[in-house]
Amino acid sequence: DKQSNRYVNDLRRFSFAQGEVKNVRGKFLPFTVAGVFLIVAGIYGNLSLQVAPQDVFMLVCASAIGGYMALNIGANDVANNMGPAVGSKVLTVLSAVLIAAVFESAGALLAGGDVVKTVSKGIINPGEGVALTDFRNLMLSALLAAALWINLATYLNAPVSTTHSIVGGVMGGGIAAAGFGLVNWVTLSKIAASWVISPVFGGIVAASLLFLIEMKIMRPADRNAAARKWVPVLIGLMAGAFMAYMAMKGLKKIWKPDLATIIVMSAVALVGAWAASVPFVASRAKLIGSRKKEIYSLFNLPLIMGVSLLCFAHGANDVANAVGPLAAIVSTFSGDEIAAKVGIPFWVMLIGAGGLALGLLLFGPKLINTVGDKITRLNAPRAYCVALASAITVLIATTLGLPVSSTHIAIGAIFGIGFLRESLENPNRTRLKPGHRINQTADDAFDNIQSRLKRKLVRRRFVLSIAAAWVITVPASALLSASLFYVLHLL
Repeated sequence: DKQSNRYVNDLRRFSFAQGEVKNVRGKFLPFTVAGVFLIVAGIYGNLSLQVAPQDVFMLVCASAIGGYMALNIGANDVANNMGPAVGSKVLTVLSAVLIAAVFESAGALLAGGDVVKTVSKGIINPGEGVALTDFRNLMLSALLAAALWINLATYLNAPVSTTHSIVGGVMGGGIAAAGFGLVNWVTLSKIAASWVISPVFGGIVAASLLFLIEMKIMRPADRNAAARKWVPVLIGLMAGAFMAYMAMKGLKKIWKPDLATIIVMSAVALVGAWAASVPFVASRAKLIGSRKKEIYSLFNLPLIMGVSLLCFAHGANDVANAVGPLAAIVSTFSGDEIAAKVGIPFWVMLIGAGGLALGLLLFGPKLINTVGDKITRLNAPRAYCVALASAITVLIATTLGLPVSSTHIAIGAIFGIGFLRESLENPNRTRLKPGHRINQTADDAFDNIQSRLKRKLVRRRFVLSIAAAWVITVPASALLSASLFYVLHLL
């Protein structure tokens, strides 16, 4: 009996050990795939461009680090678009990452453009006292510093602006290379202003949209009839806003229509989408009642379409954060000079698009869950407001010439919705009714504690941690980039 018990225990230990090995393998698999991608990116870069023997190492490193940056953008930045759709249970994490991967890659390859400024957002003035070798080291250190910072932010569950990360990296490398005179401080001050402008604008627009939905659709006695009237209007508004958004931002690198054309196109899209959605919403409304969850389902399709377009525009714009510095380095091998604008070879764009999609698939779900579920509870109308607010806020800011970050807008929109919920669902939270006696009995004390807990519909610790990550992104990337530049300079 003792031998049989020992045998059974040994089998249990062995099966437990096997399970642990499988868990370890599962945890390390994404990192293994990412490592293989970086090796392939380096080799692909070397095969795609003939350079002098002494420049091969720089080319391979730049290609691999460009791929690493793209992986991190995919892991961190895409959560802003897909997080609300997942948090509202409209999309599963798997379907969200697959849709995002397709649209991000399509945006990068189809609308990413073939020309990019060598220095992100004009943060430094290239060619002023910077030698060719120093310029290459500057761009390489900026790229690696930004990627490392975004990697750390993703690990800490903090959605940060990838644009601000690369701007900080370029600024730090520029200061290390040629001093503070190289920095364009006007541009930097605009970026600092966007830390406040972006989330506040996003929060106000999203809260306004949600307030409209609550008052016009959710509060009336006959929600079904109200939805048949107002949901097509909201779908039309979304179509018009996204038409203008794509024309002004999503496709700006390959097509720049004038303002009159954008207004006409947006008006046509608005009216067309409204007219097309009236019978669609009416037919769907006949199949459901007036319960809130049933009304929420009417927002599912427009929400999916909205976040898909946001991903397309994000891929078209933010892939430059990964491949811009790489393209700048590549341009110096052929021209032996520092240009203000450079062409992006297709192989460079392919590394960026591939890294973006792979980073999203391998590491995106973690931050998607944080954005969609940890800040405040979302449903389909609330997530719809976040997506629409992202487009509308960018349009308003672009028209007014205000600097904004799409990351900060989306997160600010989620916070705005949470704070509006607190206001609407707890109207008397700061007042006590006449004659009210606090904690008169033990049951009263328990009820008061429960109601107090329910009032906090936005998790405050995420407000502070995310805001802190935003503020230190530029200086952290700058310090890291300057340190890396000095190391490269010594090699």
